[in-house]
Amino acid sequence: MSETIKSFLTDDHRTCDSQFAALENLVALENWQEATTNFYKFEKELNIHFDMEEKVMFPAFENKTGMSAGPTQVMRMEHAQMLNVVSSMKEDIEKKDKNHFLGLSESLMMLLQQHNMKEEQMLYAMADAHLQEESASIIEKMRELKRD
Repeated sequence: MSETIKSFLTDDHRTCDSQFAALENLVALENWQEATTNFYKFEKELNIHFDMEEKVMFPAFENKTGMSAGPTQVMRMEHAQMLNVVSSMKEDIEKKDKNHFLGLSESLMMLLQQHNMKEEQMLYAMADAHLQEESASIIEKMRELKRD
């Protein structure tokens, strides 16, 4: 079976999740040098993931379904909320504030899990249903963002 939007983006969620878990472990160990490197890698991956959705998949979905004030709007708001938390975590990395970082990372983990579940169980399935014909080109456009 060919790759679906759901399988492609769900795999990307797992990549981001494992990077995030590694980052949390490095901060817990107070390995600040590696934690800093990993933080920027995680932040970049998360931004690329959000871009793949917001610049490629969401617009294609909205154009096809006419739903622009629905699930994609909620996902964009949640992306912004998560990026605010990540921004605060960046300050904690720079200040080497382990406890505050780990408190924020717990919040981010809950936000990510709830968000990913909504996308994986609802939005991605809807996207696959509505965008069958163009899914290969949508996935290719998302891949290009990862390569840049």
